[in-house]
Amino acid sequence: MGWAALSGPFFMREHYRRAMQAIYVACIALSGLAMIGITLMIPSGVFMRYVMNDPLQWPEPASVIMMVFFSFVGGAAVYRANAQIAVEALMRAVGPRSRAAMQWGVHACMLVIASFMLGYGVHLCQITWGNTVAEFPWLSVGIVYMPIPLGGLLTLLFIVEKIWLGDPPKTDVMYSDQAVDLE
Repeated sequence: MGWAALSGPFFMREHYRRAMQAIYVACIALSGLAMIGITLMIPSGVFMRYVMNDPLQWPEPASVIMMVFFSFVGGAAVYRANAQIAVEALMRAVGPRSRAAMQWGVHACMLVIASFMLGYGVHLCQITWGNTVAEFPWLSVGIVYMPIPLGGLLTLLFIVEKIWLGDPPKTDVMYSDQAVDLE
């Protein structure tokens, strides 16, 4: 990439789009790892409790912590991918003018929700920072709640992308798992 491309009028747009794509991939990868962890921990806890008759104390709370992370960070990725089922079904059922108005309404509602998550999530982390998780005495409850403001921040970044740049192009990694016509 030459100097002209780095200083052109769309320099920031392209870099922001790339950054959002990288953040999206990170959200999906980390959420996937959390889901794998949950999938491995819960059966191991059940096995130890009912087969070995020696219950482990940590799998359930660790899984809950991972589910909080999965929900809020994965939720941001879901927003970027337009994978909210009910919203998409309704948007496809109306005409183009109504769809455009509804889309701005969705953006406005999501801005409010994401801002709330960020603001009050930070506050929640601050007020619970001194508390610890019973099963993990070294782990602050504030850290456990950190995915809430993180999810809010990521969602805000994705909202900015949609408002400023529109939906990601069809070449985005987000569409790489779409079904392909064979003929």
